[in-house]
Parts: sequence; C-alpha cells; structure tokens
Amino acid sequence: MSRLRVGVLISGRGSNLQALIDACADPAFPAEIVVVLSNQADAFGLTRATEAGIKTVVVDHREFEDRPTFEAAMTEMLEQHGVQLVCLAGFMRLLTEGFVGHWRDRLINIHPSLLPAFKGLDTHARALAAGVRITGCTVHYVREEMDSGPIIIQAAVPVLPDDTEDTLAARVLAAEHRIYPEALGLVGSGKTQVVAERVAIDAGAPEDFLVNPSDRHI
Repeated sequence: MSRLRVGVLISGRGSNLQALIDACADPAFPAEIVVVLSNQADAFGLTRATEAGIKTVVVDHREFEDRPTFEAAMTEMLEQHGVQLVCLAGFMRLLTEGFVGHWRDRLINIHPSLLPAFKGLDTHARALAAGVRITGCTVHYVREEMDSGPIIIQAAVPVLPDDTEDTLAARVLAAEHRIYPEALGLVGSGKTQVVAERVAIDAGAPEDFLVNPSDRHI
C-alpha cells in the first residue's frame, strides 16, 4: 500500500504532532510522516520527531527578509522530501496567500474551537466569557483567511460550570489528539473531496475514522 507522504509544521511542544506520530506508527495507517519542519530550533516537537526516527528540519523565519521568502524555503524543503500533504500542528506563523495557494487542498490545520466560532487566539477564555455550553475543535483544509476553510472533522466538548481556561483547554486538547489522526486517516485513504468549499466524506469510511457520537454532547 502506498502511504500518503506527510510533512508536519510545528513551532512548539508538538502534542498534536505526537498524536499523528502514534497513528502513523501503524503500518496499516494510510499516511506516513516523512519530515517535521519547525521555525523554532528549540521546539520540543523536534525531539519527539527525532525519537520516532523522523527527519527534522529547522527553517528559522528570522533569517529571511520577508514571509514569501521564508515560505518559499519551507516549500522547497517539503518538496525535497516528496511531501504530498502538509499538516499544521501548532505552527505559530500566519501563512500568506502564496503558500496557501501552492498547497491548496493539500494543507490541513487543527483549531481549538468549533469553527467558525472563536477564530484566532485565546479560544478557551473567549468561550468561557461567551457562556457557551459547548465548544470543541476542528480539523479543516486551510484557506487564505485565518482559521477558515472546508471542515473535515469536528468534535464537541462540554463546557462545565466550574471550568477554568486550563481545565477546558485540557479537555479540548484530548479531543484534538483524537480527531487529528482521524482526519489524516480520512485524507490519506482518499475518502475526502472538497466540493463547493465543503468536504464530502466517502460514505464507506470506517467508523473508526468518525467522531464518536457520544463525544458530541449535542
């Protein structure tokens, strides 16, 4: 079986990266991580990748005069490794239209809210301030507008009366670790297709790749 060749972009600790590494460790999983790229040389996610025997690359954005030049260097490194799909996993740099357009429908991200709600940063504080009863996380194809694009998978997480930012963030992060590999499995299996800016999922997708209905709380 030919596995989808994946490059993962990180900036920090790489907990979602670890979830993807664990999923890809199964030879039957339809994707493999061939390179992990970071803009921060001290990102702990690079250690995670090295320990898993995955090639790592540092492309420091501070060494480039502008974003397009930085992103061109990233694309060059990704393409040198034969990357077919790019996963953003805590990559803390805004991407330009040029990079997003080059990797269109080959670039996915995970965000800690039920998009389109609470785009951007401080999602958990904003959810608590808004008094929502349900929040969650979203895996989506990336578009030029921040935290937008066709949605692949979402998981709903209840907001409890005594939640703090930290307790809510921990519960959402556990859901992220579950659905990001599920989404990658769907894409790697060729079961997703973007049609009119919505993701159509093959009806024959294994239930293992779908969010457990008991986790939706809706």
